[in-house]
Amino acid sequence: MESTHVQRRDVIGALAVSGLASLALAAQPQEFIPAGKKPDGPCPPPEALGWDAVKGDYVLPALPYAANALEPYIDAKTMEVHHGKHHAAYVAGANKAVTELFRIREGGDAGLVKHWSRELSFHLGGHVNHCLFWRMMAPAGKGGGGQPDGLLAAAITRDFGSYEKFLAHFKAAAVQVEGGGWSWLVYDPHSTRLLIVQQEKQQDMMPTGMRPLLGLDVWEHAYYLKYQNQRSSYVDAWFNVVNWPFVQCLFDTYTRK
Repeated sequence: MESTHVQRRDVIGALAVSGLASLALAAQPQEFIPAGKKPDGPCPPPEALGWDAVKGDYVLPALPYAANALEPYIDAKTMEVHHGKHHAAYVAGANKAVTELFRIREGGDAGLVKHWSRELSFHLGGHVNHCLFWRMMAPAGKGGGGQPDGLLAAAITRDFGSYEKFLAHFKAAAVQVEGGGWSWLVYDPHSTRLLIVQQEKQQDMMPTGMRPLLGLDVWEHAYYLKYQNQRSSYVDAWFNVVNWPFVQCLFDTYTRK
């Protein structure tokens, strides 16, 4: 008998709505690579942290560091509100949308499919984005900051001309997102090159099939307590806590033959 709890195949299908389904296929769930440690194997997918297979629900993962660990670049209060309030709301919204779509299949108002499909796309997109976001950061000097190296650095130079040109492009994309959204460095499996794209809200404008490497949340709740309306200052400061070893781990997963 069908249950409101989605099975693993449903999780992978739902992740496709957000444009990040590739992560669900990258590896079996396992512990995330600690910040600053070079990975020996593939990165686990977001649902390794944000999905409870026993309960059949999306869940809020714990932060991989203390709320104040990213200071002075991101303050503790912002982290507490961002994770405990905003990310938690995306988790609740995704579970609610899945439940309502189940009810529709069981005889509810089919005219609401469009509404709840949009709700699922937005909230699940927010959940997956943030499961990645927390891991894409690490305390400065303890895995966070610096520059990429190895094959990822070579790919950035190949596709953007230099790390400095990549950085300028990525920062401009982040600053110029209209309203709330994200700037993403992605791997395009079709052309096997890196691209920088903007994502409005939590799900719009991400090209189909793109595989996320590095995403910066530029919704105001991510920075306003500390930086007010100075988004560009937040964007500059954020690169002091980028967890490049984790980004490298994702890149290795996508490009592994």
